[in-house]
Amino acid sequence: MTPGAFAALMDRAYTRMRPWSAETITQTLANPHSLFLARENGGLIAQIVADDCEILALATDPDAQRSGVASSLLSELVDTAGEADVTRILLEVAAENAPARAFYAARGFAEIGRRKDYYTLRDGRKDDALLLSRPVP
Repeated sequence: MTPGAFAALMDRAYTRMRPWSAETITQTLANPHSLFLARENGGLIAQIVADDCEILALATDPDAQRSGVASSLLSELVDTAGEADVTRILLEVAAENAPARAFYAARGFAEIGRRKDYYTLRDGRKDDALLLSRPVP
């Protein structure tokens, strides 16, 4: 999947959040610590630094949601992180994004912090970012 295709997918999937641009994705992937996992209907961008892995973006096409795409991407990331001696996976999720919060909670992520008014939503409102973490076996 190209950065442009992933940016378009993010635009469809992130209904409340502002999606990344193709340029931002390209710049992020130029970092040697970045990792891009892709499926036909989804993608995940993460960075592995030392013994931490941070998910920067995870998106599934709305027509393919609840079909296992995101679970498959996350499972692959856990395997890749384990091979890289990562001890935990971190991410931020919008406090108002109940479906994403439930998805991550079901996969072992727990809240470890909050960033007040971190996100600017498409409608201009602010939302907190919840910091989540899970150990890597």
